[in-house]
Amino acid sequence: MASPTPPSSGLSCPVPLPHRVEITVGHGGGGRLTQELIDRVFRPAFANPALEAQHDGALLRLPGGGRLAFTTDSHVVSPLFFPGSDIGKIAVNGTVNDLCMCGARPLWLSAGFILEEGFPIATLEKVVASMQAAAAAAGVGIVTGDTKVVERGKGDGLYVTTAGLGVIETPLTVAPSSIRPGDAIILSGDLGRHGMAIMATRAGLEFESAIESDCAPLVAPVQALLTAGLEIHCLRDLTRGGLATSLVELAESAKVGIAIDAAKIPVTELVRGACEILGLDPLYVANEGRFVCLVPAAQAAQALEIIARTAPGGPPVIIGQVNAGPAGQVTQRSIIGAERIVDRLSGEQLPRIC
Repeated sequence: MASPTPPSSGLSCPVPLPHRVEITVGHGGGGRLTQELIDRVFRPAFANPALEAQHDGALLRLPGGGRLAFTTDSHVVSPLFFPGSDIGKIAVNGTVNDLCMCGARPLWLSAGFILEEGFPIATLEKVVASMQAAAAAAGVGIVTGDTKVVERGKGDGLYVTTAGLGVIETPLTVAPSSIRPGDAIILSGDLGRHGMAIMATRAGLEFESAIESDCAPLVAPVQALLTAGLEIHCLRDLTRGGLATSLVELAESAKVGIAIDAAKIPVTELVRGACEILGLDPLYVANEGRFVCLVPAAQAAQALEIIARTAPGGPPVIIGQVNAGPAGQVTQRSIIGAERIVDRLSGEQLPRIC
Protein backbone atom coordinates (compact mmCIF):
# COMPACT_ATOMS: atom_id res chain seq x y z
CA MET A 1 0.00 0.00 0.00
CA ALA A 2 1.43 3.35 -1.02
CA SER A 3 2.28 5.83 1.67
CA PRO A 4 -0.10 8.77 1.82
CA THR A 5 1.16 11.99 0.30
CA PRO A 6 2.11 14.34 3.10
CA PRO A 7 0.02 17.50 3.23
CA SER A 8 1.56 20.60 1.74
CA SER A 9 2.95 23.06 4.24
CA GLY A 10 2.03 25.94 1.99
CA LEU A 11 5.65 27.13 2.08
CA SER A 12 7.79 27.45 -1.02
CA CYS A 13 10.89 29.19 -2.27
CA PRO A 14 9.67 31.55 -4.98
CA VAL A 15 11.63 31.86 -8.19
CA PRO A 16 13.02 35.41 -8.40
CA LEU A 17 11.13 37.52 -10.91
CA PRO A 18 13.33 38.49 -13.86
CA HIS A 19 11.61 41.87 -14.11
CA ARG A 20 9.72 44.18 -11.82
CA VAL A 21 6.03 44.36 -12.57
CA GLU A 22 5.34 47.93 -11.46
CA ILE A 23 7.03 51.30 -11.91
CA THR A 24 8.87 52.52 -8.83
CA VAL A 25 10.34 55.93 -8.02
CA GLY A 26 13.75 54.37 -8.66
CA HIS A 27 12.91 53.93 -12.33
CA GLY A 28 13.27 57.70 -12.68
CA GLY A 29 16.65 57.98 -10.99
CA GLY A 30 18.88 57.59 -14.03
CA GLY A 31 20.63 54.52 -12.61
CA ARG A 32 20.30 50.76 -12.84
CA LEU A 33 16.48 50.67 -12.72
CA THR A 34 16.21 53.34 -15.40
CA GLN A 35 18.49 51.32 -17.67
CA GLU A 36 16.49 48.15 -17.00
CA LEU A 37 13.30 49.98 -17.99
CA ILE A 38 14.87 51.31 -21.18
CA ASP A 39 16.25 47.90 -22.13
CA ARG A 40 13.02 46.06 -21.33
CA VAL A 41 10.37 48.43 -22.70
CA PHE A 42 11.64 51.27 -24.85
CA ARG A 43 14.60 49.93 -26.84
CA PRO A 44 12.77 46.83 -28.15
CA ALA A 45 9.68 48.85 -29.08
CA PHE A 46 11.43 51.76 -30.79
CA ALA A 47 14.60 50.04 -32.05
CA ASN A 48 16.52 52.10 -34.63
CA PRO A 49 20.17 53.10 -35.17
CA ALA A 50 19.79 56.59 -33.68
CA LEU A 51 18.30 55.19 -30.47
CA GLU A 52 20.86 52.39 -30.22
CA ALA A 53 23.66 54.95 -29.95
CA GLN A 54 22.50 55.56 -26.33
CA HIS A 55 23.62 59.18 -26.43
CA ASP A 56 22.19 62.34 -24.85
CA GLY A 57 20.31 62.96 -28.09
CA ALA A 58 19.79 61.52 -31.54
CA LEU A 59 22.28 62.33 -34.31
CA LEU A 60 20.22 62.70 -37.49
CA ARG A 61 21.45 63.06 -41.07
CA LEU A 62 19.42 65.24 -43.42
CA PRO A 63 18.79 64.27 -47.07
CA GLY A 64 21.02 67.13 -48.21
CA GLY A 65 23.95 65.88 -46.16
CA GLY A 66 23.78 68.10 -43.06
CA ARG A 67 23.31 66.75 -39.53
CA LEU A 68 21.02 67.66 -36.66
CA ALA A 69 20.88 66.70 -33.00
CA PHE A 70 17.44 66.15 -31.49
CA THR A 71 16.62 65.57 -27.82
CA THR A 72 13.75 65.73 -25.34
CA ASP A 73 13.49 65.92 -21.56
CA SER A 74 10.79 66.14 -18.89
CA HIS A 75 11.11 68.07 -15.65
CA VAL A 76 9.34 67.23 -12.38
CA VAL A 77 11.69 68.86 -9.87
CA SER A 78 10.38 69.55 -6.38
CA PRO A 79 10.39 72.23 -5.06
CA LEU A 80 9.89 74.38 -8.15
CA PHE A 81 12.30 77.07 -6.85
CA PHE A 82 15.53 76.52 -4.92
CA PRO A 83 18.89 78.29 -4.50
CA GLY A 84 20.49 79.00 -7.86
CA SER A 85 17.74 77.69 -10.13
CA ASP A 86 14.13 76.67 -10.72
CA ILE A 87 12.13 74.29 -12.92
CA GLY A 88 12.10 76.77 -15.82
CA LYS A 89 15.86 77.32 -15.89
CA ILE A 90 16.51 73.57 -15.62
CA ALA A 91 14.03 72.82 -18.41
CA VAL A 92 15.94 75.05 -20.82
CA ASN A 93 19.50 74.28 -19.75
CA GLY A 94 18.90 70.54 -19.46
CA THR A 95 17.79 70.31 -23.09
CA VAL A 96 20.39 72.78 -24.35
CA ASN A 97 23.15 70.81 -22.64
CA ASP A 98 21.99 67.49 -24.09
CA LEU A 99 22.31 69.02 -27.57
CA CYS A 100 25.77 70.32 -26.69
CA MET A 101 26.87 66.85 -25.62
CA CYS A 102 26.11 65.68 -29.18
CA GLY A 103 28.55 68.27 -30.52
CA ALA A 104 25.66 70.44 -31.76
CA ARG A 105 24.99 74.16 -31.62
CA PRO A 106 21.53 74.45 -30.01
CA LEU A 107 19.01 76.49 -32.01
CA TRP A 108 15.36 75.83 -31.12
CA LEU A 109 13.33 74.45 -28.23
CA SER A 110 9.71 73.43 -27.71
CA ALA A 111 8.03 73.58 -24.31
CA GLY A 112 5.07 71.59 -23.02
CA PHE A 113 3.36 72.48 -19.74
CA ILE A 114 1.23 70.11 -17.62
CA LEU A 115 -0.64 72.32 -15.14
CA GLU A 116 -2.78 71.27 -12.20
CA GLU A 117 -6.06 73.06 -11.67
CA GLY A 118 -5.53 75.73 -9.01
CA PHE A 119 -1.89 76.42 -9.87
CA PRO A 120 -1.20 80.17 -9.40
CA ILE A 121 -0.84 82.05 -12.70
CA ALA A 122 1.68 84.38 -11.03
CA THR A 123 3.93 81.39 -10.33
CA LEU A 124 3.59 80.21 -13.92
CA GLU A 125 4.57 83.69 -15.13
CA LYS A 126 7.67 83.53 -12.93
CA VAL A 127 8.66 80.14 -14.36
CA VAL A 128 8.10 81.28 -17.94
CA ALA A 129 10.18 84.42 -17.38
CA SER A 130 13.00 82.25 -16.03
CA MET A 131 12.78 80.03 -19.12
CA GLN A 132 13.01 83.01 -21.45
CA ALA A 133 16.03 84.39 -19.58
CA ALA A 134 17.77 81.00 -19.74
CA ALA A 135 16.96 80.63 -23.44
CA ALA A 136 18.39 84.07 -24.18
CA ALA A 137 21.56 83.26 -22.24
CA ALA A 138 21.99 80.01 -24.21
CA GLY A 139 21.25 81.62 -27.56
CA VAL A 140 18.16 79.54 -28.37
CA GLY A 141 14.54 80.32 -29.13
CA ILE A 142 11.46 78.66 -27.65
CA VAL A 143 9.50 78.42 -30.89
CA THR A 144 6.57 76.07 -30.19
CA GLY A 145 4.81 74.35 -27.32
CA ASP A 146 1.69 72.92 -25.75
CA THR A 147 -0.39 73.34 -22.58
CA LYS A 148 -2.57 70.80 -20.79
CA VAL A 149 -4.46 71.10 -17.48
CA VAL A 150 -5.36 68.19 -15.18
CA GLU A 151 -7.96 68.24 -12.43
CA ARG A 152 -7.09 69.40 -8.92
CA GLY A 153 -5.30 66.59 -7.09
CA LYS A 154 -4.32 64.77 -10.32
CA GLY A 155 -0.93 66.46 -10.66
CA ASP A 156 1.66 68.25 -8.57
CA GLY A 157 1.35 71.85 -9.67
CA LEU A 158 3.56 71.96 -12.74
CA TYR A 159 5.54 69.61 -14.98
CA VAL A 160 7.51 70.88 -17.98
CA THR A 161 8.67 68.94 -21.06
CA THR A 162 11.16 70.44 -23.47
CA ALA A 163 12.57 69.20 -26.78
CA GLY A 164 15.40 70.73 -28.75
CA LEU A 165 17.03 70.85 -32.16
CA GLY A 166 20.61 71.82 -32.88
CA VAL A 167 22.87 71.82 -35.92
CA ILE A 168 26.04 69.71 -35.99
CA GLU A 169 28.70 71.78 -37.74
CA THR A 170 31.70 69.58 -36.95
CA PRO A 171 32.68 66.56 -39.07
CA LEU A 172 33.39 64.68 -35.83
CA THR A 173 31.05 62.09 -34.40
CA VAL A 174 30.92 63.20 -30.77
CA ALA A 175 29.43 60.07 -29.20
CA PRO A 176 30.25 57.05 -27.01
CA SER A 177 31.14 55.07 -30.16
CA SER A 178 34.14 57.38 -30.71
CA ILE A 179 35.76 56.72 -27.31
CA ARG A 180 39.20 55.10 -27.60
CA PRO A 181 41.68 53.57 -25.12
CA GLY A 182 44.17 56.21 -24.04
CA ASP A 183 41.62 59.03 -23.96
CA ALA A 184 41.95 61.46 -21.07
CA ILE A 185 38.81 62.14 -19.02
CA ILE A 186 38.39 65.80 -18.11
CA LEU A 187 35.82 66.93 -15.51
CA SER A 188 34.69 70.51 -16.06
CA GLY A 189 34.20 71.51 -12.41
CA ASP A 190 33.14 70.59 -8.89
CA LEU A 191 30.43 67.99 -8.25
CA GLY A 192 27.12 67.72 -6.47
CA ARG A 193 25.85 71.28 -6.12
CA HIS A 194 22.52 70.78 -7.86
CA GLY A 195 21.38 67.70 -5.95
CA MET A 196 22.56 69.09 -2.63
CA ALA A 197 20.88 72.47 -3.21
CA ILE A 198 17.56 70.69 -3.59
CA MET A 199 18.07 68.26 -0.72
CA ALA A 200 19.25 71.00 1.65
CA THR A 201 16.11 72.98 0.80
CA ARG A 202 13.84 69.97 1.35
CA ALA A 203 15.51 68.96 4.60
CA GLY A 204 15.74 72.51 5.96
CA LEU A 205 19.51 72.25 6.34
CA GLU A 206 21.22 75.56 7.05
CA PHE A 207 24.90 76.21 6.41
CA GLU A 208 27.11 79.28 6.75
CA SER A 209 26.27 79.97 3.10
CA ALA A 210 23.62 78.42 0.89
CA ILE A 211 24.46 75.62 -1.52
CA GLU A 212 23.41 76.86 -4.95
CA SER A 213 22.58 74.69 -7.93
CA ASP A 214 25.22 74.60 -10.65
CA CYS A 215 22.51 74.88 -13.34
CA ALA A 216 24.08 76.59 -16.38
CA PRO A 217 24.28 76.27 -20.17
CA LEU A 218 27.32 74.50 -21.60
CA VAL A 219 27.19 76.07 -25.06
CA ALA A 220 30.31 78.23 -24.61
CA PRO A 221 32.82 75.53 -23.60
CA VAL A 222 31.59 72.99 -26.13
CA GLN A 223 31.63 75.45 -29.03
CA ALA A 224 35.08 76.65 -27.97
CA LEU A 225 36.43 73.09 -27.93
CA LEU A 226 35.02 72.39 -31.38
CA THR A 227 36.17 75.71 -32.84
CA ALA A 228 39.71 74.98 -31.65
CA GLY A 229 39.71 71.88 -33.83
CA LEU A 230 40.31 69.40 -31.02
CA GLU A 231 39.50 65.75 -31.65
CA ILE A 232 36.66 65.56 -29.16
CA HIS A 233 35.63 61.93 -28.85
CA CYS A 234 32.74 62.18 -26.40
CA LEU A 235 30.97 64.61 -24.08
CA ARG A 236 28.51 63.74 -21.31
CA ASP A 237 26.71 66.04 -18.86
CA LEU A 238 26.42 64.67 -15.34
CA THR A 239 22.75 64.83 -14.45
CA ARG A 240 20.72 62.03 -12.79
CA GLY A 241 23.04 59.38 -11.37
CA GLY A 242 25.96 61.80 -11.26
CA LEU A 243 29.53 61.25 -12.43
CA ALA A 244 29.66 57.59 -11.44
CA THR A 245 26.60 56.45 -13.40
CA SER A 246 27.58 58.56 -16.43
CA LEU A 247 31.01 56.94 -16.61
CA VAL A 248 29.53 53.45 -16.32
CA GLU A 249 27.13 54.25 -19.16
CA LEU A 250 30.02 55.41 -21.35
CA ALA A 251 32.19 52.39 -20.51
CA GLU A 252 29.36 49.99 -21.33
CA SER A 253 28.37 51.76 -24.56
CA ALA A 254 31.95 52.01 -25.84
CA LYS A 255 32.98 48.58 -24.50
CA VAL A 256 36.06 49.99 -22.77
CA GLY A 257 37.40 50.26 -19.25
CA ILE A 258 37.63 53.52 -17.34
CA ALA A 259 39.87 54.32 -14.37
CA ILE A 260 39.47 57.45 -12.23
CA ASP A 261 41.31 58.90 -9.25
CA ALA A 262 39.18 59.99 -6.27
CA ALA A 263 41.84 62.44 -5.06
CA LYS A 264 41.45 64.49 -8.24
CA ILE A 265 37.65 64.87 -8.13
CA PRO A 266 36.67 68.34 -6.83
CA VAL A 267 33.85 68.61 -4.28
CA THR A 268 33.31 71.77 -2.22
CA GLU A 269 33.38 71.53 1.56
CA LEU A 270 29.73 72.62 1.77
CA VAL A 271 28.60 69.87 -0.61
CA ARG A 272 30.80 67.26 1.04
CA GLY A 273 29.42 68.19 4.45
CA ALA A 274 25.82 68.00 3.23
CA CYS A 275 26.50 64.60 1.67
CA GLU A 276 27.94 63.32 4.92
CA ILE A 277 24.91 64.52 6.88
CA LEU A 278 22.53 62.81 4.43
CA GLY A 279 24.67 59.70 3.88
CA LEU A 280 25.21 60.34 0.17
CA ASP A 281 28.19 59.82 -2.15
CA PRO A 282 29.01 62.97 -4.19
CA LEU A 283 29.89 60.79 -7.18
CA TYR A 284 26.21 59.87 -7.54
CA VAL A 285 24.70 63.30 -6.86
CA ALA A 286 23.15 65.10 -9.83
CA ASN A 287 24.62 68.15 -11.52
CA GLU A 288 23.08 70.55 -14.06
CA GLY A 289 26.13 72.43 -15.31
CA ARG A 290 29.01 69.96 -15.30
CA PHE A 291 30.30 67.60 -17.98
CA VAL A 292 33.11 65.22 -18.83
CA CYS A 293 35.14 65.58 -22.01
CA LEU A 294 37.01 62.63 -23.49
CA VAL A 295 39.91 63.55 -25.78
CA PRO A 296 43.19 61.98 -26.88
CA ALA A 297 45.73 62.39 -24.09
CA ALA A 298 47.97 64.52 -26.32
CA GLN A 299 45.23 67.16 -26.56
CA ALA A 300 44.22 67.13 -22.89
CA ALA A 301 46.29 70.17 -21.88
CA GLN A 302 44.75 72.33 -24.60
CA ALA A 303 41.25 71.11 -23.73
CA LEU A 304 41.84 71.95 -20.06
CA GLU A 305 42.87 75.50 -20.96
CA ILE A 306 39.77 76.03 -23.12
CA ILE A 307 37.36 74.62 -20.53
CA ALA A 308 38.99 76.69 -17.78
CA ARG A 309 38.29 79.88 -19.80
CA THR A 310 34.72 79.09 -20.83
CA ALA A 311 32.97 76.61 -18.51
CA PRO A 312 31.17 77.33 -15.22
CA GLY A 313 32.38 75.79 -11.97
CA GLY A 314 36.06 75.39 -12.79
CA PRO A 315 38.87 74.75 -12.66
CA PRO A 316 38.61 71.59 -14.80
CA VAL A 317 40.76 68.59 -13.94
CA ILE A 318 41.87 65.35 -15.55
CA ILE A 319 40.31 62.67 -13.35
CA GLY A 320 41.26 59.51 -15.22
CA GLN A 321 41.72 57.70 -18.49
CA VAL A 322 40.14 55.16 -20.80
CA ASN A 323 41.63 51.65 -20.93
CA ALA A 324 41.14 48.74 -23.31
CA GLY A 325 39.27 46.79 -20.66
CA PRO A 326 37.71 45.12 -18.84
CA ALA A 327 34.88 46.24 -21.11
CA GLY A 328 32.16 48.17 -19.30
CA GLN A 329 34.07 48.39 -16.01
CA VAL A 330 34.81 51.62 -14.13
CA THR A 331 37.35 51.56 -11.30
CA GLN A 332 38.19 54.27 -8.80
CA ARG A 333 41.50 54.65 -6.99
CA SER A 334 40.81 55.89 -3.47
CA ILE A 335 42.74 58.55 -1.61
CA ILE A 336 44.65 55.80 0.25
CA GLY A 337 45.47 53.94 -2.97
CA ALA A 338 42.89 51.14 -2.87
CA GLU A 339 40.80 50.36 -5.94
CA ARG A 340 37.08 49.70 -6.06
CA ILE A 341 34.62 49.04 -8.85
CA VAL A 342 32.19 51.90 -9.50
CA ASP A 343 28.68 50.73 -10.34
CA ARG A 344 25.52 52.41 -11.55
CA LEU A 345 23.29 54.12 -9.03
CA SER A 346 20.89 51.54 -7.57
CA GLY A 347 17.37 52.79 -6.89
CA GLU A 348 16.65 56.49 -6.41
CA GLN A 349 19.16 58.42 -4.35
CA LEU A 350 17.47 61.83 -4.72
CA PRO A 351 13.96 61.72 -6.18
CA ARG A 352 12.64 64.52 -8.38
CA ILE A 353 15.81 66.56 -8.68
CA CYS A 354 15.26 67.59 -12.31
